[in-house]
Amino acid sequence: MKSASVVKGKFKKRTYTNPGEFLNDIRYLIKKRGEVIKISRGGLITPAFRERLMLAVTSVNRCRYCTFMHTRLALSEGIAGEDLKAILDGKMEGCPVEEIAALEYALHWAETGGRPDSFHVREIVNTYGENFSDNINLVLRMIRVGNLCGNTFDWLLYRVSFGLLGKFSNQPSAVSSQKTKTTD
Repeated sequence: MKSASVVKGKFKKRTYTNPGEFLNDIRYLIKKRGEVIKISRGGLITPAFRERLMLAVTSVNRCRYCTFMHTRLALSEGIAGEDLKAILDGKMEGCPVEEIAALEYALHWAETGGRPDSFHVREIVNTYGENFSDNINLVLRMIRVGNLCGNTFDWLLYRVSFGLLGKFSNQPSAVSSQKTKTTD
């Protein structure tokens, strides 16, 4: 399977590169739909942890739609704006200590297009156990679908508009639009 990180012309966000890649992700989520529903409803992983994981992956894939939506959801879960900004910058200092290994794994997972090396897989299982690691990987796969669908849509906008639309790589996040005290 080809990597989703292929740069298409001047469009530099990760996209689905073929229908098979998209279908594999969808089949996996359908197979795990019971767990997807539980995670979406706040089970298996706390909502705040879920949003941190999703934003870590989104920081790599740079989906503007997911950045906006999951930043708002994270704020509603009580995560501070400065912590969200740090996560979107790939920094985990303000995160709960017990989540940092998973968040760093999420960055690696996204950077490798959802194919982490065996060392990182072993480390996450050793840290969180097999069942909880499976839940973490499911959250990562869920946000990957959203990120790559959003970016693929932006790629289409970019193509049909001859580069005028869809190329928003440095868009402001929902954090900056909230009345949240941040330190710059």
